[in-house]
Amino acid sequence: MDRPKYQTTISPHSQQPYVTRTYPSQPELDALIQKSAKAQKAWGRVPVQVRVAIGRKFMDEFKKISDEIPMELTMQMGRPISQNGGEIRGFLDRADYMLSIAESSLADVRLTDTDKPGFRRYIKRTPLGLVLVIAPWNFPFLVSINSVLPAIIAGNAVLLKPSPQTPLTAERFALALTRAGVPEDIIQVIHLSPPLTSFAVQHNLVDFVSFTGSVAGGQAVEQAAVAAKGFKGVALELGGKDPAYVRADADLDYTVPELVDGAMFNSGQSCCSVERIYVHQSVFDSFVSSFVDIVKKYKLGDPTKADTNLGPVISLASAQRIRKQVEDAGARALIPDGLFPVARPGTTYVAPQVLVDVNHTMDVMTEETFGPVVGIQKVSSDEEAIGLMNDSPYGLTASIWTNAAAHPESEDAFIKLADELHTGTVFLNRCDVLDPALAWTGVKDSGRGVSLSKFGYDQLTRAKSMHMKIKTS
Repeated sequence: MDRPKYQTTISPHSQQPYVTRTYPSQPELDALIQKSAKAQKAWGRVPVQVRVAIGRKFMDEFKKISDEIPMELTMQMGRPISQNGGEIRGFLDRADYMLSIAESSLADVRLTDTDKPGFRRYIKRTPLGLVLVIAPWNFPFLVSINSVLPAIIAGNAVLLKPSPQTPLTAERFALALTRAGVPEDIIQVIHLSPPLTSFAVQHNLVDFVSFTGSVAGGQAVEQAAVAAKGFKGVALELGGKDPAYVRADADLDYTVPELVDGAMFNSGQSCCSVERIYVHQSVFDSFVSSFVDIVKKYKLGDPTKADTNLGPVISLASAQRIRKQVEDAGARALIPDGLFPVARPGTTYVAPQVLVDVNHTMDVMTEETFGPVVGIQKVSSDEEAIGLMNDSPYGLTASIWTNAAAHPESEDAFIKLADELHTGTVFLNRCDVLDPALAWTGVKDSGRGVSLSKFGYDQLTRAKSMHMKIKTS
């Protein structure tokens, strides 16, 4: 069978071809990898202060092309154009923070306090070498910045493989980097088929792989890395089934709109979107009523129009899977059929849905939906809520909603509950957000490894200990 030679991006809302990219042959990919690995040797010797200065120029170059990105992004992945500015701002915010901590995070760790006379010891942070970043389609700029820029600033070369759904995002990213002064062989965008991706993961010159995507995709990357010679580093940011718990003292006027947005933004297509909510029985009815009222006001439709705030899901296959999960649940659906006429079977438009009378025998409460659907379950206590929140193969983020301002003891309760949650990030009174100063990580099937914060630089470098005897007499 002939190998696939190209990929075509289909716009989710129109189902029409948007852009096509050609795959390299395996020898061509091998040559690209060798060029990057060779270029990294010189780039790794560039002083970190110089690399940071180039990073600052990169931000300026990206801003120059940012006006062209919102419509381009909508055409590739279907998010309403009115919401794409947020991803661009977040992209630049993360870049700014990681640049601001680069010199301190990559500085030598000196051990002067414990040095013995005649000895000098310190720990260097050295680049890994060549880093392969496999980026997703749902937040292609926000996720790729987490690994690509820190890897380059740390002295590595990067091969950036975007999703076939959003190929232009990586090309925009690389264009701004090279215009700022990053050598072209240090940031190469590669469009690859699955077999070519496995070849790149296993290549002996690729030192580290950063993958963001599904659990199945992460397992495939891990298996390919294990099959390679040697011991290759792999970071995996995978799926989520992120829970929220609304305590009895929560401020519903604030909490409900926040959780609706956390569940519905980007049509629920986020690894850290809120997919299941547990609400204390004393406020359950009020919470659900307010939640449904807000969801009913959403405007689902053409994402290229300024007044649309809910767009299509990424593909026909995804739409079909989401509808089937809702149907199989047999739960009580609170958003009536017909309220969103554009959401017809056989299209990528999926109506937002709120389900009650749910439990953990249903996939909709245990398996990732990745769509504009949320299940809301009544609980009688903190203990019941925590037990249900932890009853999941995933552990990316979780949120707890309680009126800590009016009831100071509620903050103490939050800390106690947070300590019991099996998750990478715990939020109080917010959700579906990422602070670049905090480590972004997951547990269980949500993956392993760390991006952002100072620990993100640790992941992209290796420690090299320097132990010097200065005096020999």
